[in-house]
Amino acid sequence: MSDPYRILGVSPNASDDEVKTAYHSLAKKYHPDKYAGSPLADLAGEKMKEINEAYDQIMKERKGHANSSGQAGYGGYNGYGGYGSSEYQDVRSLIMSGRIADAEQILDGVPLERRDAEWFFLKGTALYRRGWLDEAYNDYVRACQMNPQNPEYQAALNQVAAQRSGMYGGYNSNVPQANSCSGCDICTSLCIADTCCSCFGPGGGRGGCW
Repeated sequence: MSDPYRILGVSPNASDDEVKTAYHSLAKKYHPDKYAGSPLADLAGEKMKEINEAYDQIMKERKGHANSSGQAGYGGYNGYGGYGSSEYQDVRSLIMSGRIADAEQILDGVPLERRDAEWFFLKGTALYRRGWLDEAYNDYVRACQMNPQNPEYQAALNQVAAQRSGMYGGYNSNVPQANSCSGCDICTSLCIADTCCSCFGPGGGRGGCW
């Protein structure tokens, strides 16, 4: 592939944080959900794939270099949304490609005690892609409660909460709202359009994370 640093627009001497910032910015810019139904959808999808591959290549090379130096490898936030762990990278890729059943099979095989915030986010995203908004909403709430500082999870919750609000005819006092998150106050300032994925981030738009 082309120079991964050129694709991300950073110098080979850029720090890991600078690489991550550049990746996340581009992932948001070319998120397939933003181009749903647009003639540019295919182009955006190809660009997103190129960005993901460039980031993965840089992180793989840096991890290999660190290991060869006897240092701990860099885990990074692999995956579409930019905040995922390497453990769930395959799940994110499957959801991106529309293989929801395969993604759920992997997720369902994770023991209950190992189901962390990212697990609930990805499970919610899979359910969202199936059109099960209530179930997706519950898993997004759980992800936000477990990791309230993650903007990918918060944005996904915002989007589903907004859609649920429309479905049920507006505000429902029995349904936690995105700007309160059951009193957590964790989802107040994010734009719905920036969901996921940012994975899949997402996290979970139709036809894209996403």
